[in-house]
Amino acid sequence: MNQCRLRSLVRVRRSLALGLRATDHHILARQALRTIQTTAQGRGVHDLDSFANGCSAAYIEGLYNKWKRNPKSVDESWNELFSGDDRTTAKRRPLPASHFRKYRRPPVERTAMKARSGARTASGGASAAPAAPPSDWKNIDDHHVIQAIIRAYQSRGHLAADLDPLGIVGPKKLKSVDGTHRHAAREVLRQHYSYIFNDLNTMFKLPSSTMIGGDQEFLTLKEILDRLERIYCGHIGVEYMQITSLTKTNWIRDRFEKPGGLDLTKEEKKLILERLTRSTGFENFLAKKFSSEKRFGLEGCDIMIPCIKEVVDRATKQGVESILIGMAHRGRLNVLANICRKPIADILSQFHGLKATDSGSGDVKYHLGVFQERLNRQTNRMVRITVVANPSHLEHVNPVLLGKARAEMFQRGDTCGSKVMPIIIHGDASFSGQGVVYESMHLSDLPSYTTYGTIHIVSNNQVGFTTDPRFSRSSRYCTDVAKVVNAPILHVNADDPEACIQCARIVTDYRTRFRKDVVIDIVGYRRNGHNEADEPMFTQPLMYQRIRKLKPCLQLYAEKLIKEGVVTDSEFKAMVSNYEKICEDAWTKSKAVKSIKYSSWIDSPWPGFFEGRDRLKLCPTGVSTDTLKTIGEMFSTPPPSEHKFEAHKGILRILAQRTQMVQDKVADWSLGEAFAFGSLLKEGIHVRLSGQDVERGTFSHRHHVLHHQKEDKVVYNSLDHLYPDQAPYSVCNSSLSECAVLGFEHGYSMASPHALVIWEGQFGDFCNTAQCIIDTFIASGETKWVRQSGVVMLLPHSMEGMGPEHSSGRMERFLQMSDDDPDVYPDTCDADFVARQLMSVNWIVTNLSTPANLFHCLRRQVNMGFRKPLINFSPKSLLRHPLARSPFKDFNECSSFQRLIPDKGPAGKKPEGVKKLVFCSGKVYYDLFKERDDHQQVETVALVRVEQLCPFPYDLISQQLELYPKAELLWAQEEHKNNGGWFYVQPRFDTALLKNENESRCISYRGRPPSSSPATGNKVQHYSEYKALIKSVFGELTPENKKRLEEQIKKQQAKAKADAQSKPSTKPPSTPPKGGSTPPPAPTGPQPRKPLISMPSRPPRGGKQRSGSAPAPDLVDEASAARNTEPDSPAHDGASPSAWKRSGSAPAPSLAPRASAPRSPSKAQTYRNPPSPAHDGAAPSTRQDSSEFIKRRPAKDSGSRSRTQKNPEESELDPTRPEH
Repeated sequence: MNQCRLRSLVRVRRSLALGLRATDHHILARQALRTIQTTAQGRGVHDLDSFANGCSAAYIEGLYNKWKRNPKSVDESWNELFSGDDRTTAKRRPLPASHFRKYRRPPVERTAMKARSGARTASGGASAAPAAPPSDWKNIDDHHVIQAIIRAYQSRGHLAADLDPLGIVGPKKLKSVDGTHRHAAREVLRQHYSYIFNDLNTMFKLPSSTMIGGDQEFLTLKEILDRLERIYCGHIGVEYMQITSLTKTNWIRDRFEKPGGLDLTKEEKKLILERLTRSTGFENFLAKKFSSEKRFGLEGCDIMIPCIKEVVDRATKQGVESILIGMAHRGRLNVLANICRKPIADILSQFHGLKATDSGSGDVKYHLGVFQERLNRQTNRMVRITVVANPSHLEHVNPVLLGKARAEMFQRGDTCGSKVMPIIIHGDASFSGQGVVYESMHLSDLPSYTTYGTIHIVSNNQVGFTTDPRFSRSSRYCTDVAKVVNAPILHVNADDPEACIQCARIVTDYRTRFRKDVVIDIVGYRRNGHNEADEPMFTQPLMYQRIRKLKPCLQLYAEKLIKEGVVTDSEFKAMVSNYEKICEDAWTKSKAVKSIKYSSWIDSPWPGFFEGRDRLKLCPTGVSTDTLKTIGEMFSTPPPSEHKFEAHKGILRILAQRTQMVQDKVADWSLGEAFAFGSLLKEGIHVRLSGQDVERGTFSHRHHVLHHQKEDKVVYNSLDHLYPDQAPYSVCNSSLSECAVLGFEHGYSMASPHALVIWEGQFGDFCNTAQCIIDTFIASGETKWVRQSGVVMLLPHSMEGMGPEHSSGRMERFLQMSDDDPDVYPDTCDADFVARQLMSVNWIVTNLSTPANLFHCLRRQVNMGFRKPLINFSPKSLLRHPLARSPFKDFNECSSFQRLIPDKGPAGKKPEGVKKLVFCSGKVYYDLFKERDDHQQVETVALVRVEQLCPFPYDLISQQLELYPKAELLWAQEEHKNNGGWFYVQPRFDTALLKNENESRCISYRGRPPSSSPATGNKVQHYSEYKALIKSVFGELTPENKKRLEEQIKKQQAKAKADAQSKPSTKPPSTPPKGGSTPPPAPTGPQPRKPLISMPSRPPRGGKQRSGSAPAPDLVDEASAARNTEPDSPAHDGASPSAWKRSGSAPAPSLAPRASAPRSPSKAQTYRNPPSPAHDGAAPSTRQDSSEFIKRRPAKDSGSRSRTQKNPEESELDPTRPEH
């Protein structure tokens, strides 16, 4: 629609609305309206009221705003329309109501068009907006534009900053009306771009959102643009407007925008030149002496060394006592020489290829770490600087460094990061390309993982090995990953040393002020290839043509300072020659070095730990019964009543069961673990447990942290309240990360030997995503870097029909990386054999089967005279297995860790009658234990548990081989043949057998066949594999076996039924009887909830008994229970029960009859079966309060749940599946 028709339409509508009838103008208007209506209908527009809306209305509004500023700026007809000056109108008469169409809007008032934000009437219609007050609206709008321009520079000025020293990527300078070249283009200013070509001498009042004026309130447009250009589009590009905190953004704005804030004195400039001379001089010296050696020099980004030194100086002045640096290989030697001040002669000796005088493999020189404590000359304060050793996996040192920094903060009592500061140096390609960076970033604000701010320095070469940034990342900057934590990012041109130093100061002050992460992106280049022997022209010819022509940063800066008169040419040459002399002297000293020591490059020394300590002495791990009772009672007691803590009813039942176990002096898995933690805390050993869901436990067994059911963030941890002078206990759920969190805990364990640091995987095979940390740090860290660690990995592991990714902890991988020789039989006659074997291996691998052994194993970690990583394959169903319990006597002072548990049952007492000697490890023992009884082979098959797989217990294995000289030797495992421990133990069994000249036997394999998948996801196939395993060990069940089992089951069912009927009822009449009797009529009123029975090992969900699941003992007859009263119970002695449920037999009855029977004070029943929730395991003294632990079902459901559906609080816990 053209402008003429639009004006006509507006005038017509206005005339009609004002009631201009019986006038010439009105007649003409009606004719024009019909004409426009005809045209509009031809174009598909039928509503004249909406015809002038949309884009046409926007056009009219624009004209109206223009007319308000200057009535002469619009056409005369529009001026008449907007002013209401209608000279042709006659006397007005209102239109009758019938003339208005039903859908027409209320008539428009004669005043000017409505303002955008006009008030609304109560009925929803638009009320008349008052006329705009007289004011200089154009001036106001101009100020708004200036404010938008300032914000555009603040938000997007970095897009036009001159950051690339090579000039390959950068802004295009555009000439303004005054002839000034400006960087900011349309991508920065966007819709306000054309405004900068207006009158540049116009004066504007500065808004409060900028500080570019300093003390001046008014600046010309030219001065505003010039200052913004210098600040945001110079050699520094600042990304900070993504930060949501106004305090932080104002602080950064103040540091950058205030006039003179980035100026340096002559002395400061001279110091920068001296440090840059050392940085460049070191690289030049290495290039001259070792031209063909790989050293991964820093040429092209030499300014990084002065930047780090500035950070160290400023942080030390602010009270930091320890600085930890993590970095990859590029520039490491320079950092060691000029930041840590490692003697240059020691560094140069690494190039000579000398023999080491201590054990270990060592590592290449640009992977080594160092620990130096020195005086900072600028601040005259002592500072400890640590460079953490790192493999070639670049960014994987990040979480290790963060964990070590966090541990140092704990040791120093630094609760806010004021004494310890981590610095991480990144490469541009790895910073954006490796996922561990993202995982580590997300630890920055987690309460149990924060380091209260890390300074990230990116050495940006603008190329990753041979890959251009356009092919290595999708983001504009390599640092965009830091935006996930709202970190400010400072991009700076590496050829502007002064700008780099200012950025170093600002990031240090920001970290000190806000305790948050901050990033410097030093944009430089790489003068050589990836290493000094590489030819970069193959892949980046144009880039390196420019680099060849470019002067080094040192030369450019020296020329600048000489021109400014800060230094003279002779002074600069003297700086260069002095440092060359230092390097030459060090070169001469390095030639006299004939050997090297790996231990001199250790990054985590433990002063005082090894001095005067007998490393071969293994201290006792048992504790007194009184200590066990104290820990057990506190661990099983709800929060004190004065805390008014409302715990979950299910938690109260669990605590009651623990109380009963303490009274009966037996411990399940969670209680055994608590004994280990509590006793170490009593001895002053800090315990830290970390991982996904560890506070509760993946399988809901631990429950160390109790949550208030009515108040948020109110928790209770009983292990924090054992003793008044105990060590701190830290249990913390981690982020959903394995790689970063395991690396963090490994770094935490490096800081001090006086701590037990544990990482638990949600499932064992979740360690797949942490394999880099395991391979390059934990498995080989001591061998490469002489760095010990006592970190513990708990990996839930067992084949229970849960699928390929929830079954195996990949035991075979850890055993394959063990460095003990399978073909060498050690000297077992040595009195210190056990300690020597532990000390010589790279780590310890266990597959424990009893809570007592877990207790001793964890305590042994901190009682040894050295530290080794411990890899334990922890159980799942055994967490609640009735046989996987240990009496208190297995924890006392006379007990110790059992590397191998022999068969103490009938087979062990009469070894001459044993036909098969079956070695096994872990949970499969309990399956074999039950099946051996079902097959009635208790006296002919001996079951021996190998609890410690690595180092291999040769001495104990040899004893078992000699004890059963006629038995067939078998190794039974539930894993597939190419998994598990078979390939590790087979050659070691052969070595043990060959030791005896009269031995002619060999060991055979019994287990699942090889498979590329760790486990099957089909329950039927899982059970078929299980039956094949059992058959290969014990053979088929005989008819007599089957008949005996069926009779025992029937007998037990009958006995359970009789016990239930003979027991006097203690429940309301409405409670249905148990044991299979006929249920009474359904009650009509509220009824008590049926007690939940804690099954020892439940069958898989949704199927028949034992369908696709490995069998587990559920029923125990009287004879078996009686045997448990003997000192050596079946859980330890290998004796078998006589009646357990079997596949193919009648369905086994529930344990409810036994739970309903009168409680016997005998220890046997409580040892064999966990206390039933019906009685809550409460002691007689607390029995009257048992109703507190039982959830009663309400009579009516206030929600949509049916009456028969369980409340979530009442749902039974599955012992083998996590609760998600």
